Amino acid sequence: MPPPSFDSTLPEDFSGQVRLFPLPNLVLFPHVVQALHIFEPRYCDMLHEALATDRLITMALLKPGWESKYTGNPTLAEGVCVGKILTHSPTADDRHNILLAGVRRAKLVTELPCDAPFRRGMVRLLEDDYATIKEESDSASLRADLMGMLGEAFSGQTNENLSKLFSSTIPLGVLADVIAFSAKLPIDKKQELLEQPSVEGRCRVLIQFLKQVRGDGAGNSQKDATGGTLFTPRFPPPFSNN
Repeated sequence: MPPPSFDSTLPEDFSGQVRLFPLPNLVLFPHVVQALHIFEPRYCDMLHEALATDRLITMALLKPGWESKYTGNPTLAEGVCVGKILTHSPTADDRHNILLAGVRRAKLVTELPCDAPFRRGMVRLLEDDYATIKEESDSASLRADLMGMLGEAFSGQTNENLSKLFSSTIPLGVLADVIAFSAKLPIDKKQELLEQPSVEGRCRVLIQFLKQVRGDGAGNSQKDATGGTLFTPRFPPPFSNN
């Protein structure tokens, strides 16, 4: 868990203009913390600017076909996550290790002209939408389904973060994001979940994905199709207090 004093809010004057950090194999979600190693000069420049100002970096997924255009401006997925730098540790060879806390999901509206070596864009923040969950019993049922899968996958295992997750009453949207981030799902499925502001829709899609990955309950609840565990070894990940 990040220190309780960590401020995960956006600046009051946040305009929607962001620095974009595109990667082909990472989808960041709100409420979780991701370790990143930054070494490309253009992204080191981006990091230095962020550290000197609002500490914000927005993670974006590169769309398929990015390989031939990586040094240019490959197409980005619309769903992004605005992150805030939690810690920064420079190395002796001018590289950087950071912890980035996911703060808000957003939609990339447009890219902006930029004289810096990295990319910028304008985003629209997306709120968790609970409108379609009409009854408390519906919310409780979705939570029970998600927690039931966690119980199967981690039967007999204990760690501090897992215990906190099981004993907490965190909002359903936050729970879905934490699980989606750590589940061993294809990267396009994670992106689909990030782009889903409806909490009910996100939970139902996530439950469907998890059932498919685990073999649809056929005595294989802790294994995915590759024989590995359903979740990353460190589950749940460190998650923020926002």
